[in-house]
Amino acid sequence: MSLEQDPFEHRVTKDGRVLVNRGGVQVAVVAGARADRLVSLLGQDHDRDQELLARATGNYRRGNERTRRRP
Repeated sequence: MSLEQDPFEHRVTKDGRVLVNRGGVQVAVVAGARADRLVSLLGQDHDRDQELLARATGNYRRGNERTRRRP
């Protein structure tokens, strides 16, 4: 499913953590310096926000995945 069809959502807590949700389920919690940097980068562009949240969760295709070889 693409980010357009099922986008990430985020919420920043009082203590600075970033709670990342997708499909109504919490998929990651980012804290500390990493959360501070993420918060500073979020909010400029929706598409960029989606990429940043995907990277923060580890759900990001890097382009170096191997395809399955068929016998």
